[in-house]
Amino acid sequence: MKTYFGRGFFVSFTSSLKTHKTYTVDEATKRMERYCAYQERCHKEVHQKLYEMRMISKAVDQIIDHLLRNNFLNETRFAQAFARGKFRTKKWGRNRIVNELKRREISKYNIQIALKEIPDAEYYTAFETLVEKRLLQLVSEKNILKRRKKLADYLLYRGWEPELVYEKVNEISK
Repeated sequence: MKTYFGRGFFVSFTSSLKTHKTYTVDEATKRMERYCAYQERCHKEVHQKLYEMRMISKAVDQIIDHLLRNNFLNETRFAQAFARGKFRTKKWGRNRIVNELKRREISKYNIQIALKEIPDAEYYTAFETLVEKRLLQLVSEKNILKRRKKLADYLLYRGWEPELVYEKVNEISK
C-alpha cells in the first residue's frame, strides 16, 4: 500500500509493519539457556532479551526461575567474571568496574565479591604499566601541564582512583 504525499513522494506503509516471531515458553527457555551458556549474563541482560522476544511477564518469571535453579544465571559469578575480564583485557580501574556493575543493577554484596577477584599486586602493576604506556604516547607533547592533564584524564576515564592518579601525575618531572 502506498500513500502519495505530494511532489512525487510516496511512502510504503507495508514495510513498517513487521511481524515478530513468537516463542513458546519452552522455546524461549532453550534459547535463554544457550544465551546464558555462551557467556555470563546478568539478570538485567536476560530480562532485556526476553522483553525483546516479546515474552509476557509471567513467562519471563518462569524462565528466569528455571535459569537460576539450573545455574545458567548467577549474578555473583557474572560480577566476578566481569571484574576479572574488564581489568585484564581493558585495564579498567576499580571505580569504572564498580560503576558498570551498578549500571547493570548488581548488588553491593556481589560488587564487593567481584572486586576481590583483582589482586592488589596485579592491580598496581597494571596501573604502572598503563602509566608508562600512556607517557610514551605523550612524548611529543612539550607542554608539561598538558601532558599531565592528558595522563590524568586518560587514567580517570579508565576508572583508576583519583589518589593514585594525582600522585603519579605529580611525579612527572617539572
